[in-house]
Amino acid sequence: MNQEERRKFVRDHRTCVFGYARKAHGPAMTVVYYVMDGDDLLVSTMAGRGKAKAVARDGRVSLCILDEHWPFNYLQVYGHGEVEADAGQAADVLTRVVGLMAGQEVPDSRRPQIAQLAMAEQRVVIRVKPYATFETPPRHVYKMSDIDTLSHWTSSSLPW
Repeated sequence: MNQEERRKFVRDHRTCVFGYARKAHGPAMTVVYYVMDGDDLLVSTMAGRGKAKAVARDGRVSLCILDEHWPFNYLQVYGHGEVEADAGQAADVLTRVVGLMAGQEVPDSRRPQIAQLAMAEQRVVIRVKPYATFETPPRHVYKMSDIDTLSHWTSSSLPW
Protein backbone atom coordinates (compact mmCIF):
# COMPACT_ATOMS: atom_id res chain seq x y z
CA MET A 1 0.00 0.00 0.00
CA ASN A 2 1.22 3.46 -0.73
CA GLN A 3 0.69 6.34 1.71
CA GLU A 4 -2.70 7.41 0.32
CA GLU A 5 -3.95 3.80 0.29
CA ARG A 6 -2.92 3.41 3.95
CA ARG A 7 -4.76 6.60 4.91
CA LYS A 8 -7.82 5.53 2.92
CA PHE A 9 -7.81 2.16 4.71
CA VAL A 10 -7.92 3.97 8.07
CA ARG A 11 -10.67 6.37 6.87
CA ASP A 12 -12.79 3.55 5.45
CA HIS A 13 -12.88 1.40 8.59
CA ARG A 14 -14.33 1.90 12.06
CA THR A 15 -12.81 -0.51 14.56
CA CYS A 16 -9.33 -1.02 15.91
CA VAL A 17 -7.39 -2.65 18.67
CA PHE A 18 -6.23 0.27 20.82
CA GLY A 19 -2.87 -0.39 22.51
CA TYR A 20 -1.38 1.62 25.35
CA ALA A 21 1.21 1.30 28.12
CA ARG A 22 0.01 0.31 31.58
CA LYS A 23 1.78 1.18 34.83
CA ALA A 24 2.22 -2.50 35.64
CA HIS A 25 2.31 -5.64 33.51
CA GLY A 26 2.46 -5.60 29.72
CA PRO A 27 0.76 -3.25 27.29
CA ALA A 28 -3.04 -3.21 27.32
CA MET A 29 -5.20 -3.68 24.24
CA THR A 30 -8.90 -3.13 23.74
CA VAL A 31 -11.20 -3.12 20.72
CA VAL A 32 -12.81 0.29 20.14
CA TYR A 33 -14.72 2.19 17.49
CA TYR A 34 -13.10 5.36 16.18
CA VAL A 35 -14.10 8.30 14.00
CA MET A 36 -11.93 10.63 11.98
CA ASP A 37 -11.27 14.35 12.36
CA GLY A 38 -9.06 15.19 9.40
CA ASP A 39 -6.09 12.85 9.86
CA ASP A 40 -6.72 12.43 13.60
CA LEU A 41 -8.51 9.39 15.03
CA LEU A 42 -11.00 10.09 17.83
CA VAL A 43 -11.92 7.50 20.45
CA SER A 44 -14.73 7.98 22.96
CA THR A 45 -14.10 6.63 26.45
CA MET A 46 -14.93 7.34 30.08
CA ALA A 47 -12.50 9.56 32.01
CA GLY A 48 -12.12 6.86 34.66
CA ARG A 49 -11.17 4.09 32.25
CA GLY A 50 -7.63 2.79 31.88
CA LYS A 51 -7.24 4.13 28.33
CA ALA A 52 -7.83 7.72 29.37
CA LYS A 53 -5.61 7.47 32.45
CA ALA A 54 -2.79 5.80 30.53
CA VAL A 55 -2.90 8.29 27.64
CA ALA A 56 -2.84 11.20 30.10
CA ARG A 57 0.29 9.65 31.63
CA ASP A 58 2.00 8.55 28.39
CA GLY A 59 0.56 9.55 25.02
CA ARG A 60 2.33 6.88 22.98
CA VAL A 61 -0.35 4.60 21.51
CA SER A 62 -0.80 2.13 18.70
CA LEU A 63 -3.96 1.21 16.84
CA CYS A 64 -4.39 -1.92 14.79
CA ILE A 65 -7.08 -0.90 12.29
CA LEU A 66 -9.27 -3.90 11.51
CA ASP A 67 -10.97 -4.78 8.26
CA GLU A 68 -14.33 -6.29 9.17
CA HIS A 69 -14.65 -8.30 5.96
CA TRP A 70 -12.98 -11.45 4.74
CA PRO A 71 -10.25 -11.71 3.63
CA PHE A 72 -9.14 -10.19 6.92
CA ASN A 73 -6.68 -7.31 6.61
CA TYR A 74 -5.27 -4.83 9.07
CA LEU A 75 -2.96 -1.84 9.32
CA GLN A 76 -1.07 -0.70 12.38
CA VAL A 77 -0.95 3.03 13.18
CA TYR A 78 1.39 4.66 15.70
CA GLY A 79 0.38 7.97 17.18
CA HIS A 80 0.49 10.50 19.97
CA GLY A 81 -2.69 10.48 22.03
CA GLU A 82 -4.11 13.27 24.14
CA VAL A 83 -7.20 13.33 26.33
CA GLU A 84 -9.70 16.09 25.51
CA ALA A 85 -12.38 16.77 28.12
CA ASP A 86 -14.74 19.13 26.25
CA ALA A 87 -18.33 17.98 27.04
CA GLY A 88 -19.72 19.09 23.67
CA GLN A 89 -17.01 17.27 21.76
CA ALA A 90 -17.45 14.14 23.92
CA ALA A 91 -21.18 14.10 23.11
CA ASP A 92 -20.51 14.65 19.41
CA VAL A 93 -17.95 11.87 19.15
CA LEU A 94 -20.15 9.47 21.12
CA THR A 95 -23.05 10.33 18.79
CA ARG A 96 -20.89 9.55 15.76
CA VAL A 97 -19.74 6.27 17.31
CA VAL A 98 -23.32 5.26 18.14
CA GLY A 99 -24.21 5.92 14.50
CA LEU A 100 -21.35 3.69 13.34
CA MET A 101 -22.40 0.94 15.71
CA ALA A 102 -26.05 1.17 14.63
CA GLY A 103 -25.18 1.43 10.96
CA GLN A 104 -27.23 4.59 10.52
CA GLU A 105 -27.07 8.27 11.35
CA VAL A 106 -28.38 9.16 14.79
CA PRO A 107 -31.74 10.98 14.50
CA ASP A 108 -31.88 14.50 15.94
CA SER A 109 -34.47 13.30 18.48
CA ARG A 110 -31.86 10.94 20.02
CA ARG A 111 -28.98 13.43 20.27
CA PRO A 112 -30.02 14.90 23.66
CA GLN A 113 -30.22 11.38 25.09
CA ILE A 114 -26.69 10.59 23.91
CA ALA A 115 -25.41 13.94 25.23
CA GLN A 116 -26.92 13.10 28.63
CA LEU A 117 -25.28 9.67 28.52
CA ALA A 118 -21.90 11.23 27.68
CA MET A 119 -22.25 13.58 30.65
CA ALA A 120 -23.42 10.86 33.06
CA GLU A 121 -20.55 8.59 32.04
CA GLN A 122 -18.02 11.47 32.18
CA ARG A 123 -16.99 10.80 28.60
CA VAL A 124 -13.79 12.23 27.15
CA VAL A 125 -12.20 11.97 23.71
CA ILE A 126 -8.80 10.50 23.03
CA ARG A 127 -7.37 12.28 19.99
CA VAL A 128 -4.68 10.26 18.26
CA LYS A 129 -2.37 12.11 15.89
CA PRO A 130 -0.75 9.47 13.68
CA TYR A 131 2.91 9.72 12.81
CA ALA A 132 3.63 6.30 11.28
CA THR A 133 2.05 3.10 10.02
CA PHE A 134 3.34 -0.45 9.93
CA GLU A 135 2.14 -2.70 7.16
CA THR A 136 2.52 -6.44 6.97
CA PRO A 137 -0.31 -7.70 4.77
CA PRO A 138 -1.56 -11.11 5.85
CA ARG A 139 -1.28 -13.95 3.39
CA HIS A 140 -4.46 -15.97 3.04
CA VAL A 141 -4.89 -19.64 2.25
CA TYR A 142 -8.26 -20.39 0.66
CA LYS A 143 -7.32 -23.79 -0.70
CA MET A 144 -4.31 -26.08 -0.27
CA SER A 145 -2.76 -25.08 -3.61
CA ASP A 146 -2.39 -21.52 -2.24
CA ILE A 147 0.48 -22.82 -0.11
CA ASP A 148 2.57 -23.10 -3.29
CA THR A 149 2.61 -19.30 -3.69
CA LEU A 150 2.47 -18.29 -0.02
CA SER A 151 5.10 -15.74 0.89
CA HIS A 152 5.90 -13.51 3.85
CA TRP A 153 8.36 -10.69 4.35
CA THR A 154 9.37 -8.32 7.06
CA SER A 155 8.17 -4.77 7.08
CA SER A 156 9.10 -1.50 8.72
CA SER A 157 7.49 1.70 9.91
CA LEU A 158 6.26 3.96 7.15
CA PRO A 159 5.48 7.67 7.46
CA TRP A 160 1.84 8.54 8.08
